Amino acid sequence: MEIIRLSSEGQIIIPQSIREARKWAPGVEFAVIETDEGILLSPIKRFKSTSIKQVLGSTGYKGTKKSLLDMKKGIAKGARKRK
Repeated sequence: MEIIRLSSEGQIIIPQSIREARKWAPGVEFAVIETDEGILLSPIKRFKSTSIKQVLGSTGYKGTKKSLLDMKKGIAKGARKRK
């Protein structure tokens, strides 16, 4: 166990031994989760960057193209069914 101190700006330094063991490089983002015991820092796993060409057609929809108005109507219809 290592002891660290909260700075006047609310910052802490994660010990180097932990950063190296976890392979946390500068810039890693964390979700901060409050627990009964204290806080949990959980690194956020980001998706790889993609281009629009890589994701176009990924929904598998094979029908005719839908307008924004058609999509809004479909969403409203689905929401009414859930009530």
